[in-house]
Amino acid sequence: MKIYTVGGAVRDELLGLPVKDRDYVVVGATSEEMVRLGYQPVGKDFPVFLHPQTHEEYALARTERKTARGYKGFQVYASPEVTLEQDLARRDLTVNAIAKDSVGQLIDPHGGRADLSAGILRHVSPAFVEDPVRILRVARFAARFGFRIADETQELMRSMVENGEIDALVAERAWQELARGLMEQAPSRMILALRECGALARILPEVDRLFGVPQPERWHPEVDTGIHTLLGLDYAAAHGYALPVRFAVLTHDLGKGTTPKEEWPRHIAHEQRSAALLKPLCQRLRVPNDCRELALVVARFHGLPHRAWELRPETILKLLLDTDALRQPPRFEQFLQACTADYCGRAGYENLPFEQADYLRAALHAAAGIDAGAVAKLAGDHPLKIRDKVQEARLEALLRWHSTAPRAVERQQNAPLPR
Repeated sequence: MKIYTVGGAVRDELLGLPVKDRDYVVVGATSEEMVRLGYQPVGKDFPVFLHPQTHEEYALARTERKTARGYKGFQVYASPEVTLEQDLARRDLTVNAIAKDSVGQLIDPHGGRADLSAGILRHVSPAFVEDPVRILRVARFAARFGFRIADETQELMRSMVENGEIDALVAERAWQELARGLMEQAPSRMILALRECGALARILPEVDRLFGVPQPERWHPEVDTGIHTLLGLDYAAAHGYALPVRFAVLTHDLGKGTTPKEEWPRHIAHEQRSAALLKPLCQRLRVPNDCRELALVVARFHGLPHRAWELRPETILKLLLDTDALRQPPRFEQFLQACTADYCGRAGYENLPFEQADYLRAALHAAAGIDAGAVAKLAGDHPLKIRDKVQEARLEALLRWHSTAPRAVERQQNAPLPR
């Protein structure tokens, strides 16, 4: 029995990156032997075991044969006769098909080290086309490492889209890979890689149709709605925003993709259309509730913070109520983060402060500062009367705050201009 470190741990170590998880391949052993040695079996589709002390994953060397569409359409064969080279040959990319033995010697039959040095993502074999998840994995690795996708791999990815293999993606797996890609340091690279091979139009057609849609140049020097979305997404990544914020930035302008061409570059009421498009998208991909709910709030209301200094206290209170800011202040903070990415995700705006966010934070603080319990006691027992009195008290607090806040005209005169 021989044990090798494989996959991402070897790749990241060669790149000088921190290794989070280590995976191992066991050659020359049976499942029975692993159990006798104390390893705990956990694999359903193929033999995987947890180490009795470290709980790291150890998989028996295996080969795979395609039997049906989708990532589950494989027949797995694992036995002591399967070699390390055979196991490495079934992997997706050359950079993930490098192994290391117990003394540190590398086994690299597919030139993974050379591709790491050259910054290239290249498939191991024609069997790459058998698993549609690999399209998303390649796009995600492009976002993580900034590597170029080899031309021949790009062609294979296009063929998988054209022959319908991409349509066999399971929603949960698609979301899992998309979510991981959104959390990389340059998520725009994932979106561009998916678009290049045609996969974006099949997985996220609502996002794909944003490219080529113009916006008013006065407010969007980058003009193209798709490019604006990518700039905002990378801004959110650069500032370490959470997954719900990044997903909200990705989907905040979906409605602009359905604006009739004769109305370009204006996009009247695109916020409502964005929210309407988001609901089936989230259902289709099984998007988690926290991402879905924030994205809907951002889609509907992201235009208001840009005009924060012009808003009357009554309108600000309505915004706080519509976004549920008083009950969910952490989500309102994420809403403001997404709006900041929307503002700064424009050519020349990248380093400008979005002071409107601080303005609305102050407004929330003022509205939340009333003693709701004391107001409720004075209002009596009727629930509607209590609600109305509490809202009146919040509006009064906002009116007092607004009377001392800098006037909109002053802020607009002092606002920095994009370069």
